[in-house]
Amino acid sequence: MAAAAPWRYGDVMRFLHRWMLAALPLPALLPLACGSSSGSPSMDTDAGAKDTGSPGHDGSSPEGSTGPETGGPETSVCVPPKGGAPTVAPTASNIKHVVVIVQENHTFDNYFNYYCTAATGSKPTCNTGPACCETGPATDPGFAASPITQDDTANGANDPNHDQSCELTEIDNGKMDGYVNGPLGCAATFNFAYANEATVKPYWDLATSNALADNYFQSVVGASSSNDMYLATASYVFLDDTYDPVAIGASCDLSAAQKDFTNPNIADLLVTASVPWGWFGQGYDAMVAARSETPPKCPHDPACPIGGLTIYPCSYDPGDNPFAYFKQYTDNPKYVGDYDQFTCDLTTSALPGVTYLKAIGFRSEHPGLGDTISAGEAFVTSTLAAIDASPYKSDTLVLLTWDESGGFFDHVAPPAKSTVDKQPYGPRIPLLALGTFAKQNYISHVQMEHSSIVKFIEWNWLGGKTGQLGQRDATVNNIGDMLDPTKTGATVPAD
Repeated sequence: MAAAAPWRYGDVMRFLHRWMLAALPLPALLPLACGSSSGSPSMDTDAGAKDTGSPGHDGSSPEGSTGPETGGPETSVCVPPKGGAPTVAPTASNIKHVVVIVQENHTFDNYFNYYCTAATGSKPTCNTGPACCETGPATDPGFAASPITQDDTANGANDPNHDQSCELTEIDNGKMDGYVNGPLGCAATFNFAYANEATVKPYWDLATSNALADNYFQSVVGASSSNDMYLATASYVFLDDTYDPVAIGASCDLSAAQKDFTNPNIADLLVTASVPWGWFGQGYDAMVAARSETPPKCPHDPACPIGGLTIYPCSYDPGDNPFAYFKQYTDNPKYVGDYDQFTCDLTTSALPGVTYLKAIGFRSEHPGLGDTISAGEAFVTSTLAAIDASPYKSDTLVLLTWDESGGFFDHVAPPAKSTVDKQPYGPRIPLLALGTFAKQNYISHVQMEHSSIVKFIEWNWLGGKTGQLGQRDATVNNIGDMLDPTKTGATVPAD
């Protein structure tokens, strides 16, 4: 759908969702949010309602895995995968497993401004601790406004416009001065916000004991799905949230048409090389079960802060899974499963070599609709605890990042357009390397983005050869600067 300045269709729908929630009683909302898919712009193209099982489990689901999600691992009854544990593929380092956790919509400054203590603009070259990353300005560059506090209340109340058209005006050719003073529908006082220690201490603690990148940028200016695609393809595929995949649950989304794509992606390379991989999302099994009913329904997670709502953020969103846009992986039980299956795999020696995790919307930290940062932190913290308590602790690298900036202010100008796909970079977002292999209390200044994770996977699991997709994976820097070579057993490249 063509762009409409200053708001795109998705933003209008998000606004209408908020307005309905505020203006209408819950019983009036439920018929709009539930039932058949005929009321959705994506029409009746939901990709079937079969029981798809879980990655590596030949279509069977573990007992107890279809209950409502919690903030972290559940006490589901787990069963070993049929055919035994997945093969542990050869790797170029001691890292045998990587777990990529993707949260949503926050800049580096939005979370780590008060963590960093170096003066704004000082560009420190040291690497040890908060004194080696810059704090942001005390007032907004374009309007001299003071920042608001990005706490749970502000996060739940304010969802900045983060479509490409708005973010370009906010970045303003690197001046970073359009966040408070700019076009109506884009600029807002709540765009300039810094989280305090009380709100994001769990992430600050992770940074102190692990490695934090302060030069990791949003892959492309714009909304979530366009940036998620770089985690799969290392390339530009479509603008903003223009499309949902042709997948189970898409008809429960009110804001996008559906489309498949054929771009080469990292999953194709892993499958060809017989490297086990999986994508696990909270609420997936509940969505499969609800779409299997007659008539098909849209589920509601009872823990969601908006009682009874059966659309995002209270149910699984297939648009959060970049691999769902490719037919060979769409709802394929060999590769796609519920988060419960991930926690089961940790205890049954079934964890794939490459794993991607996604929280349900209200635990993803996505601003607006009552979503809290603390719910996202609980999801991340409990996931890390589950990995630490598993046999995989000693050979697993965890990479924690956010899909895009969410329209929040960051004071560092993005790099120039990519030389590969000519798309503009967006603001900085956090990346944390966690676990045995991460440097401790380390600040990495190497310029990176989502395609850097693709490059690392190629290097570690695909024979040390990077750039195999022929996209940004051929030109971006690798993540090696964040990793300790005495632990990895081989020096992971930093370029």
